[in-house]
Amino acid sequence: MKKTLIKNANIVNEGVIFNGDILIEGEYIKKIDKSLTPKSADVLVLDAEGKYLLPGVIDDQVHFREPGLTHKGNIETESKAAIAGGITSFIEMPNTNPQTTTIEKLEEKFEIAAKTSSANYSFMFGGTNDNLDEILKLDASKVAGLKLFLGSSTGNMLVDDPEVLKKIFESTNLRISVHCEDEGTIKKNLQEHIEKYGDDIPLRQHPKIRSEEACYLSSSKAIELAKQTGARLHVFHLSTGKETELFDNSIPLKDKKITAEVCTHHLWFSDEDYDKKGTLIKWNPAVKTAQDREQLWEALLDDRIDVLATDHAPHTLEEKKNVYTKAPSGGPLVQHALPAMLEMYHREKISLEKIVEKMCHNPAILFEIDRRGYIKEGYYADLVLVDLSNPWTVKKDNILYKCGWSPFEGTTFKSRISHTFINGNIAYQNAKFSKNTYAKRLTFNR
Repeated sequence: MKKTLIKNANIVNEGVIFNGDILIEGEYIKKIDKSLTPKSADVLVLDAEGKYLLPGVIDDQVHFREPGLTHKGNIETESKAAIAGGITSFIEMPNTNPQTTTIEKLEEKFEIAAKTSSANYSFMFGGTNDNLDEILKLDASKVAGLKLFLGSSTGNMLVDDPEVLKKIFESTNLRISVHCEDEGTIKKNLQEHIEKYGDDIPLRQHPKIRSEEACYLSSSKAIELAKQTGARLHVFHLSTGKETELFDNSIPLKDKKITAEVCTHHLWFSDEDYDKKGTLIKWNPAVKTAQDREQLWEALLDDRIDVLATDHAPHTLEEKKNVYTKAPSGGPLVQHALPAMLEMYHREKISLEKIVEKMCHNPAILFEIDRRGYIKEGYYADLVLVDLSNPWTVKKDNILYKCGWSPFEGTTFKSRISHTFINGNIAYQNAKFSKNTYAKRLTFNR
């Protein structure tokens, strides 16, 4: 059995940082102690002096574009970028081509990931106006959850029938993750802007088209429906300060039925960046004002927002260079999300312990993921070793996404990921990948 001993690490876990050693045997963390000595010559010893050891990040929302949209990215390319960014497990979304709205199509994606993924994987099942029968057949122990688009999306999986929506909410115990933007409000706003500007609408108008009102109207309705039906609701990618008022921090996460996520880009960028970044920061929901960004930070830090994720959604630069009405929304983030949050730690915006809570512990709690998200004896050894004082700049030649660009290009991060462990194996070390992949399908304690 393969054994690795990590020595002298600053271990960040469950709200504390302590110096210690970790013995990995096979896929699992065997022993955590202040000082461990290798018992045999076959133990690989890794000195982590001065570095910080975090649990592997669990990203609860990515779009890896396979099948059907693989000119933008695929499970192989994007999962490699993910482990270079310290993300050891991901949950991928259903708006591929074909959409993941039947159990057959879901299993086909699992088969692809089993062959090509560098990170541990699971998938959301997509709800539509007419697939309730398939939803009811799902095995809750084998799928991450259910995803509903309550606003238009790539692939247009809009669920806009109120009766169907209520039936889904009443009929499943799976956590229902939702994209909340009110379609009627957006269509009205878009038409007004097209009449004024034509197709080449200035990007700074994007948050006025996909407005605070559109977000709040949709998320408040979803929450009201969840309260009526008792459904477990997770609202993806909050983008407005107003929406944060809808969420609660008075009970532990494991007891919450209504939860929320925020994404890297809504914590980093604001509408002041549109003139410089243009369509590269065109997301749905839109990046909003600096005040919204500050309110999102407040809600993340006081636990009204539970999870910090990426909504990684690559498009080619050629696609992004189109005029406003034709440029797709979304951007690649998995390689840079953790370095960006570590940068916010350097700016004294968030603690290392809080980063780990929101990016590692809480996704594991929320989706009841088996033995991941923590540094604990008996847990899978999904670990990330970070050097907090090893600066690097995001450049074309170190961007790993298939699309070849990043909204962070030109940004210098103070922190660098030196090692990523997947199921006890070093999958990424000092900018080099293992020739082998060690990923496993996520399982759930349900």
